[in-house]
Amino acid sequence: MRVALMIEGQEDVTWDDWLALARACEENGIGTMFRSDHYLSVADRRERGALDAWATIAALAATTEKLRLGTMVSPATFRHPAVLAKMVVTADHVSGGRVELGLGAGWWEREHEVYGFELPPIGPRIDALEEQLQVVRGHCGPGPFDFAGDHYTAVRLDAQPKPVQSPHPPLILGGRGGNRSLRLAARYADEYNTVMATVDEVRDIRARLDAACEAAGRDSASLPLSMMTGWLVGADRDELRQRAAGLAEWTGEGGDADGYLAALPETTIKGTVDEAVAQLQALGEAGLTRVMCQHLLHRDLDAVAVIGREVAPQVA
Repeated sequence: MRVALMIEGQEDVTWDDWLALARACEENGIGTMFRSDHYLSVADRRERGALDAWATIAALAATTEKLRLGTMVSPATFRHPAVLAKMVVTADHVSGGRVELGLGAGWWEREHEVYGFELPPIGPRIDALEEQLQVVRGHCGPGPFDFAGDHYTAVRLDAQPKPVQSPHPPLILGGRGGNRSLRLAARYADEYNTVMATVDEVRDIRARLDAACEAAGRDSASLPLSMMTGWLVGADRDELRQRAAGLAEWTGEGGDADGYLAALPETTIKGTVDEAVAQLQALGEAGLTRVMCQHLLHRDLDAVAVIGREVAPQVA
């Protein structure tokens, strides 16, 4: 089981915050930091700023040495796939081959309304996502590449330069375990990522992902399953309660720490280090190979150290 950091960049994460988080990851042995790709607070807190995901990743790539960086996930509704592919390949070169592309269909309706992005019904949206997957892969492959879809086209395209990572930066498809997204992952992705699932749900998704791979003629061992999920862990019970109180304040829910902890969803990995390790091990036994820990208190760098120094080594 690998453990990565996941930061909700639309919740007022400043450039100084990003620099501090990247430094904390490298100092504490966290191999990968993912960030969301949103322009508007998903809590609808309009005062919270959001820096662009791929501009941030490219800038961080130039200031780090070992840390891998990626989106979790970029909405297909935000960018033309040619633009997205060029941004990813650029960041791949800046980093020397340390980026990963998480791609999904998009969902935050208010954000699309405010910024003027079209958000089609789910069926056409998944159709466009499938075309994006094909076009992004085509950009990275040997040319010339031709594509004629309902949403996108490419004509004798041999995009240069090719990415540092061969055949392309890891492509992670985000979804909630729907049959169509599993089929798309089996055809196009290097990893399938679900969100906030229970152990039983992870086991079910893994089984259906295996079936999708078999139907596509693919070895299921070549398609790992990961999950982004809530994370609230302390080195001991007192530290856990302090973090719970801080998170309750940050989310605007208030209340006491114990009440906040008790109200967290079953899918949140929460507790002391030993309790978090036990939860991760159970998820690993169900078929998960990587967890992206959603660290909402992004200015709490001690929490990053706990993940890298105390949790990750015990489940590696």
